[in-house]
Amino acid sequence: MARVPALAPFRIRSFRFQWPADLLASWAFEMEGVILGWFILVSTGSVLALAVFGSLQFLGTLISPLFGMAGDRFGNRNLLCLMRATYFALALALMALFLTDLASPVPILVLAAAMGLVRPSDITMRNLLVGETMPADYLMPAMGVSRTTADSARVVGALSGAALVAALGSGLAYVGVSAVYAMSFALTLGVGIRRLRVLGEGAERSSPLRILREGFAYVWATPVVRAVMLLAFLINFAAYPLVGSLLAYVARNIYGLDQTGLGWLIASFAGGALLGSIMVSTHGARIRPARTMIVCSLAWFSFNLAFSWVEQHLLGEAILFAAGFVQSFCMIPMAVILLRVTEPTFRGRVMGVRMLAVYGLPVGLMLSGPLVEHAGFALTGTAYSLLGIGFTLLIAVRWRSELWQVASAANAR
Repeated sequence: MARVPALAPFRIRSFRFQWPADLLASWAFEMEGVILGWFILVSTGSVLALAVFGSLQFLGTLISPLFGMAGDRFGNRNLLCLMRATYFALALALMALFLTDLASPVPILVLAAAMGLVRPSDITMRNLLVGETMPADYLMPAMGVSRTTADSARVVGALSGAALVAALGSGLAYVGVSAVYAMSFALTLGVGIRRLRVLGEGAERSSPLRILREGFAYVWATPVVRAVMLLAFLINFAAYPLVGSLLAYVARNIYGLDQTGLGWLIASFAGGALLGSIMVSTHGARIRPARTMIVCSLAWFSFNLAFSWVEQHLLGEAILFAAGFVQSFCMIPMAVILLRVTEPTFRGRVMGVRMLAVYGLPVGLMLSGPLVEHAGFALTGTAYSLLGIGFTLLIAVRWRSELWQVASAANAR
């Protein structure tokens, strides 16, 4: 472990349980995304319905700060266990619908909304547990290794979800999804329960509204945190929709592919992201987090712009792989910056507010649905990408002392 930096976090017993638990949860997320997204698109034939489905999965971003506060009060491990038990229960309900041939767009969207209230905060709880259990010199490798759970699961989950539906049908595929959720919950029970007491004297007696207001005030008063939050919202609004739920539209309507082809598109982006996460976990100590975040954000939007005009699926997969690679060098440093510069007293609340930035994704999806139907995917992707490039440069210039100077805390190695 001393010779391989990426393995160092596994010296911590809690992380040896958390990593496979996160991996299985992410795997199930991606399997569900392929199964349900394809079902909605085929049964309705509407890209707007697909965008609505994708947006509902992030409904809980509106209440994500409450999850951060709840984790501070009751323990992040305890809250994560409750969340993953909820995933398992909802997966069982979806499995019953498919096995009894009662599945239709309306109940699927309702259950997707219920899942969307909880699932967006999963990544917050993961990051908080890593920040809570890791020594400072393990933080960047640990975040890189932790990110591989989502990236590798996107590869395996997308391909396995598509293959299971093609071979067994949606009902039996959901038996597999439910089993994966059950294993994730069981492993989460083994995550360490010792936690930092970071609320401060009298904080536990404060009202949730006051605690939330203090969290927002801290974000606004801390320039580097405010800049990172704005960039996170921009990326979720303008970058993720093109490489997320809209890939089902690209696969079916532009490339003429089936759900297996969709799985390969998703896996291409995730494969690049996985390679990027591995690179960060092994070489993260050498990078300047804030500078890397800005440069790779610009590169990501540029790859999205190119992808918008490609009509050959092999070339599209290559561009998606490159976009996924630079995405890891954007999102992992972003999380590390927030964990490093935020005072422990506010860490849970700040990471909860960070999840509010994910609300840019459902907003971007909802706007992209009508735009794609009226203007086409190419023009919509171009508009989103140029908007992202322009505002990323604006953020970098406005907060250049916090994000670009080598001596700033956000660029500490």
